[in-house]
Amino acid sequence: MDTMKKSVLFLSLVLFTFFALNAQPITTSEPSPNTVSDGAEITFSKKAHDFGTVQIGSEGSCEFKFTNTGKGPLILSNVTATCGCTVPSWPKEPILPGKTGTIKVNYTKMDKVGTFNKQITVFSNTKEGNVVLTVKGNVIDKTSAKP
Repeated sequence: MDTMKKSVLFLSLVLFTFFALNAQPITTSEPSPNTVSDGAEITFSKKAHDFGTVQIGSEGSCEFKFTNTGKGPLILSNVTATCGCTVPSWPKEPILPGKTGTIKVNYTKMDKVGTFNKQITVFSNTKEGNVVLTVKGNVIDKTSAKP
């Protein structure tokens, strides 16, 4: 009998675990930031910024302005850069249709001589998917040039 009780207990535990893991998630009326919106669209005034040739130590900041040209709220869930030397900041609140926003980008390596070309990926709830922005330029040091 002891074996029978253990078998029933074990089977009950397995069934409980199975049903617990397959339970339906609780849903809320608020959409997830990663959910594709019915109608949010993002339109940038420009997708690339060229700093051109700049002197070492120059300011490395720029802005990418955008508009929600769709019919639903636009949510930027994340904005990432290809390296730690490019630091983006973006609005965390939903952008309503017809409203604008700005993604600010700071390139922190203006103290190193050479060319750079960095990508910033914008993750949002648009049907188009991710948008890639670019910052590029050439940092020179005129003080080290010999006559």
